[in-house]
Amino acid sequence: MTADRLFAWAGPLARPSGPLPSPSRPGWAFDIALAFLMTTIGLNYLGALDNRIPLDEHPARMLGLVALSLVSGGALVFRRRYPLAAFWVALAALVLTPDLASRLTFYPFVIAAYSAAAFSPYRAPTLVSLVLGVFETGELRYDVWPIVPSHYVTLLIVVPMLVATLGLRAWRVRADAERERVAEVERRQADRLRGAVEDERARIARELHDVVTHNVSVMVIQAGAARKIMDLDPDQAREALLAVEDSGRLAMTELRQAMGLLTTDADGPDLTPQPGLDGLPALVGRVRAAGADVELTVTGPERPVPSGIGLAAYRVVQEGLTNAVKHAAGAAARVVVEYGPDRLRVEVTDTGGAAAPAAATGHGRGLPGLRERLALYGGTLRTGRRPTGGFRVEALIPWEAG
Repeated sequence: MTADRLFAWAGPLARPSGPLPSPSRPGWAFDIALAFLMTTIGLNYLGALDNRIPLDEHPARMLGLVALSLVSGGALVFRRRYPLAAFWVALAALVLTPDLASRLTFYPFVIAAYSAAAFSPYRAPTLVSLVLGVFETGELRYDVWPIVPSHYVTLLIVVPMLVATLGLRAWRVRADAERERVAEVERRQADRLRGAVEDERARIARELHDVVTHNVSVMVIQAGAARKIMDLDPDQAREALLAVEDSGRLAMTELRQAMGLLTTDADGPDLTPQPGLDGLPALVGRVRAAGADVELTVTGPERPVPSGIGLAAYRVVQEGLTNAVKHAAGAAARVVVEYGPDRLRVEVTDTGGAAAPAAATGHGRGLPGLRERLALYGGTLRTGRRPTGGFRVEALIPWEAG
């Protein structure tokens, strides 16, 4: 149990505080050059040391010192990628180096100690290793440093370096975390902005589709009827052309209203109220004027309707009648508005017929746009062919959503 508790307590201390560093190509090049430089300095030091110690008489000792110099200097190649392992290798080389030649591996050890403190994510093992390195090198008995006494060299170099590098690392970790946080915030803001732009584009597309498709379809049918009867009944053709003119004016008014939402004038756009359920009689009247047989039925106790729900219901009727005029020429259409206790029901049905010339103007955006509009208020849209012929569009909009 004691061992389990010890491992449970010591386990988090041995875990990395972040990922291992991933040096760049310039970093690798610098570390290779640094390792080569320190190894060259060490080998040159061996030549100077040979003047005081006859290493030629002990070839094995010479080979050992050369190997220690190569290992100690070569460890610096990995001082950023594996900083703690490089420090252990440099420390082991320093421990195995005789006191009379300690300068041979001491300087690579100092660089490896700095690298471990600056780059290693294993904070607790790194601190313990650096402390052990301080005690291990505190007993050096040769001129590691030309002026400072050897037993003060480690404390004067490693300890201030350790304090500085720990502070540098803490600052760098905080800076990296802050950069990541700022980058994440910027990404989220960009995503929200992109989503808002897409939603606004979809909303504008729905409005323009509802305004243009209905009015243009009615105008096309009215103009076609006027052309057919122009010679036979000029008075009736004139009435049809007047209806085309009225539909064009209404289309221009609604287009100005929709486009006015995009203006940025200081005084704001001059907008008329959006159509609602009270505009259904006029809508049905315009379709009747185009020659369609349309009946409007309102059931249930009428109540105030929020503007958003009223506009959605108006667009459902508008789209249903537009499809009936375009795709079922000569069919009878029926519009039912039912004020229920918990929801508003709007239904448009037709008896079916031949497709009118205006059918070529559609692009299939009407019904998907209605579903998106109704979804904003928790409503649903049901569409499909009727068993007895024709087409049916039904919208259910709960009151509480408004």
